[in-house]
Amino acid sequence: MKIYSVQQIGEYHINHCEDYLVIEEIGSNRLLCAVMDGCTMGIDSYFASTLVGKILRKIAKTKGYMELYGFDSVDVDIETMLKSIMKELFSELNITRQQLLLDTKELLTTLIILLVDKKSNTGSVMVIGDGLISINGQITEFDQDNKPDYIGFHLSEDFQTWYRNQTQKVTFDAISDISIATDGIAMFEKLNDIPVEEVIDPIDFLIHDKSGANNEDMLELKLKRLQHVFGFKPTDDLALIRLIV
Repeated sequence: MKIYSVQQIGEYHINHCEDYLVIEEIGSNRLLCAVMDGCTMGIDSYFASTLVGKILRKIAKTKGYMELYGFDSVDVDIETMLKSIMKELFSELNITRQQLLLDTKELLTTLIILLVDKKSNTGSVMVIGDGLISINGQITEFDQDNKPDYIGFHLSEDFQTWYRNQTQKVTFDAISDISIATDGIAMFEKLNDIPVEEVIDPIDFLIHDKSGANNEDMLELKLKRLQHVFGFKPTDDLALIRLIV
């Protein structure tokens, strides 16, 4: 399995990239990937997305160590592990909120979390807020009319009830080409008047086209090609992870 990722500040943003991504192994067979998009109208929204990413990395590392030393089952199904990760994320966010006296507006970020079992070639993805996923060529966009349902809104709720009500979840098998991206992937605009004869779709080019797959920087090179050859740049921040088997 080859893993590619890219993160870039949007052309219309100035100070910070409010998107963040994390890729972390869980033991020998599981892989956690996530992309986050902080709320522009929130407070220090780059902090919220980064914080969620750092906590997810800690959770993945901890579960990996527990599996290594026999304190955690390696046979737990993918959906059960995803729920366990989300429960720990809520708990850690609440602890951090109390320790730092954070306001809800400082914890507003979307989250697309992908969990893959490399041994069985299966996976599960949950989308909290908006964004895009592509599973073996099938694109699903989650658009909440620019009013995403951020994690920070629900930290005081009962986790079991909240999780049970989540509908933006997809499970899949026979992985061949998987992508998860923040909504910045739909915000490409032609900002340079470069004359070209070829028509290109930035989304398709980034998540379906396999040219350059032998290079670990494939996605970064694709962004440069979109900019310098076709004149396209993302106007909103972008975080994108792609897995090719």
